[in-house]
Amino acid sequence: MSTPETHSLPPGYGVRPLQPDDALALEWDGQYIHFRRLYVLAFERAAAGRACLWGVVSPQGELVGQVFVLLEAEHDPMTADGSERAFIHSFRVRPEHRNLGLGRSLLNHAEQDLRVRGFQWVTLNVAEDNPRAMRLYERMGYRPLEPISGRWSFIDHEGNQRQLHEPGWRMGKNLG
Repeated sequence: MSTPETHSLPPGYGVRPLQPDDALALEWDGQYIHFRRLYVLAFERAAAGRACLWGVVSPQGELVGQVFVLLEAEHDPMTADGSERAFIHSFRVRPEHRNLGLGRSLLNHAEQDLRVRGFQWVTLNVAEDNPRAMRLYERMGYRPLEPISGRWSFIDHEGNQRQLHEPGWRMGKNLG
């Protein structure tokens, strides 16, 4: 499959598929270490063809942004069905690299890859306390679909169950 074209990245930056050896860099110097097991799961999904993981690399070769695209959800085909609907998550850019257009370029890249794969619809969740992200998504054509409770849980890197509450919005975009 051809790699989608990258849109308007600053000189020296690039978008590439993430590999399992990028897992430590995804922890952002320990800030996201608690998601270590989720990253393992994401790489397993990618290896099975159920997800795509993309990263932005700085001119110095540092991973400075990421987006995970779930192509097929094991237990929720309304979110990602493997052929028409996909779900974007774990989208972030390091603060010191923001306002360079990296997030927009990374999202464009993920959307173009979905189009190449024949997907018609993409959704994502945004926390209500993140109005900057909401504005970016709206500028890129996403529309609020429904409020979400934002309640979810996961097992952290130490084996502890964590409960999160991040109320917000499910947003969607037609890729056609």
